[in-house]
Formats: sequence, C-alpha cells, structure tokens
Amino acid sequence: MLVVADTSPLRYLVVIQAIEILPLLYERVVVPQAVLAELQHPRSPREVRDWLATPPAWVEVRQPQQRIRRARLGPGEQDAIHLAEELHADHLLIDERKGRRLAQQQGVSVVGLLGVVLMARRADFIPSARILLNRLDQEAGLLD
Repeated sequence: MLVVADTSPLRYLVVIQAIEILPLLYERVVVPQAVLAELQHPRSPREVRDWLATPPAWVEVRQPQQRIRRARLGPGEQDAIHLAEELHADHLLIDERKGRRLAQQQGVSVVGLLGVVLMARRADFIPSARILLNRLDQEAGLLD
C-alpha cells in the first residue's frame, strides 16, 4: 500500500512518538518536498526538526509532475494532493478540512491522524489508541 503524507499528520506522529507506525501500515510513504520544507520551519517542534535531520530510509521524497495551484491551500497540501493523484495512492494522509474535501472531490481516498492511529490499533501495531490520543492531547492540545 502507498500513502502520500501531508504536514500535520507527520508532525503530530513525530511529537507523540508514533511515527514508526507509518511504515508498518504502508509499504511506501511518499512525502512531497514542500511538506518537508514546512516540517523544517523554525517554529516546528524541535523533535520534528531533529527527526528530519536524519529522515528514515522509508521516507520517499517526491515532487509532483503537475503543480496547479489551488486557492486557500498551502504548498504542502497542494503537492500532497497532486502526488496522491499522480501515484494513485491508496490514501492521502491529511487532516486539513479544505484539503481533505478537495482531495475527495478528485477521487483521492483520505485518512487523517486519528484514522492512522485506529488502523495501527486494529492491526495490533500499538497496544492502545488511547495512549497515543492522550499523548496527542498532552503534547499538542488538539483534543480540547
């Protein structure tokens, strides 16, 4: 299976120390260069920037062939959607609502961070989804 990943799911998987579930769930994990640039932003959490200093071998960096700019989406979301379309990805890993909606309109199957955590639990790659969700709440305050 192939997944193309956008910025926020990768960021939060690193922050909650669960990034290693991606290569367990997917044979290929493709990340657009624009997503890497967003993850390397000086305001990104240190652990994310440290993770990118030596990215794992399973991260495949690609540029989309087409780059039609779509209003109100950042470069990472746009390139992730284009790559998911071009590569016929099984899933696009994206949380941003506008990006998800546009991808689905283009026929791209989307999954968010929560979906990845639940798939990892169902596959017994993690002992508890609740543990990761609690980390997410503590580290990022996303579940408030």
